[in-house]
Amino acid sequence: MNDIREVDVVVIGAGQAGLAGAYHLRRTGFEPERDFVVLDHAPGPGGAWQFRWPSLTYGKVHGMHALPGMELTGADPARASSEVISAYFAAYERTFDLRVRRPVDVRAVREGSGGRLLVETSDGTWSTRALINATGTWDRPFWPRYPGQETFRGRQVHTARYPGPEAFAGQRVVVVGGGASGTQHLLEIAPYAAATTWVTRRPPVFREGPFDEGAGRAAVALVEERVRQGLPPKSVVSVTGLPLNDAIRQGLADGVLDRLPMFDRITPQGVEWDDGRRVDADVILWATGFRAAIDHLAPLRLRGPGGGIRLEGTRVAADPRIHLVGYGPSASTIGANRAGRAAVRDIRRLLAEGAGEPEPESAAA
Repeated sequence: MNDIREVDVVVIGAGQAGLAGAYHLRRTGFEPERDFVVLDHAPGPGGAWQFRWPSLTYGKVHGMHALPGMELTGADPARASSEVISAYFAAYERTFDLRVRRPVDVRAVREGSGGRLLVETSDGTWSTRALINATGTWDRPFWPRYPGQETFRGRQVHTARYPGPEAFAGQRVVVVGGGASGTQHLLEIAPYAAATTWVTRRPPVFREGPFDEGAGRAAVALVEERVRQGLPPKSVVSVTGLPLNDAIRQGLADGVLDRLPMFDRITPQGVEWDDGRRVDADVILWATGFRAAIDHLAPLRLRGPGGGIRLEGTRVAADPRIHLVGYGPSASTIGANRAGRAAVRDIRRLLAEGAGEPEPESAAA
C-alpha cells in the first residue's frame, strides 16, 4: 500500500458526470493531482460507452449530450458509438488536462481523521475533504430472479454483454425489458432470429412528438423527487417513455413489438405463464437495466430506511462532503453536466467554510 496522499477532492469515475465535475473543478482553480484527483477503473476513456455493443452506431444514440466546454462535432453516424465517444472523451481529457488515473479500482470509502474521508483503492489511499462519486451503473447489471431460472438449458445474456444481432441467428429469443435497450435489441435481432418474443412488466409507453429541454427537465424532476425522499432512484428513461420514431413504428407494424406480460416462471425449454401459455426459447436476453454502483460507499452507511441515499441536489443529505453525480436525476446525459457544476459549486462553499474563508463570490458558472 502506498503512503496516504492528501487532496481536497477525489472524483471517482470518468464517465460524463465525472468529467463534468473534473472540468468545473479545473475551471474554478483546482489543480489536478495537487488539489483533486480523478480515479477511473475502466481501461481507457469513454466511461460506459466504451463497452457498448458494436451495432450501436453513433446515429442510433439516444440523446448523447456534449460535455461542458467542448462540443462533439463531425462524428460519423455510421461509426460505432463506443469508438466515437471514447475518442471524444480522450480528447476532452487531454484538452483540459484532467490527468485521469486508470485503471484504478476503488475498494472502499471510510471515515478518516480530522473530518476527512479515506478512499482506499488498488493504487493506494487518498485522504480527501470532499468526494464526487460518479460511478454510474454499468458495473451493476440487474438480473431479475424467476422460479426455474437455474434450470434453463439455453443461454442467458444481459444487455451489458450484448454481442450484437448476428450472435442470435437462427435462434428463438425472448427479450425481457421495456426500455430503449430492449426495443433496440429486439428490432436488431428480429431479422436474424428464428423467432422473437418481447415481454415487459408494464405495458410500454410510446412518446409522440419531440423530446425538448422542457420535457427533459420535467422527467428529471420526477426522478429527483424520489432521491429527495431517500428512495432508490428510477432511471430518467423510465419516466420519459419510448420515442415513437420510424424504426419503432415499423416494428409495431411488423408485429415485432407485440408485447406480452411478464412470464411467471422459466423452464428448461423456455418460459411459462400461469394461464398456460408457453414459449420455447434458446436465449433469454435480459434488457432489465442497471443499479447504482455504490457498494464502495457502504462503510459510510449512507442508505436510509427507504433503501436509497437521500440527496439535496447532488449532495448527500447525511454527509455534505459527498456528492453523487450520475445518480438518480443526473444519471442521464440531460442531468450529468448540470450535476457536475452543482457539485463543484457546493464543494467550493464547503471547503471555504472549513478553512474559515469567506464564501467564493463566483462559483462554477
